[in-house]
Amino acid sequence: IENASLMSIGFSIVVVVIASLNLVLDFDFIEQGAEQGAPKYMEWYGAFGLLVTLVWLYLEILRLLAKLYSRRS
Repeated sequence: IENASLMSIGFSIVVVVIASLNLVLDFDFIEQGAEQGAPKYMEWYGAFGLLVTLVWLYLEILRLLAKLYSRRS
């Protein structure tokens, strides 16, 4: 799924949607932890999860844009 076929682009779109939904889950985890008075060390888990998801989403969007650009040329 490295080429710029329609199936590859569709798969990349699905992965971007999954990463976006994971971002929503990370925010929900952080919000629930704040509401329930989670211990201070749990802030690091929320922050790390959020950071990993943002990097994943960024890379997948770049990969999708690269596929779309290579298909255009």
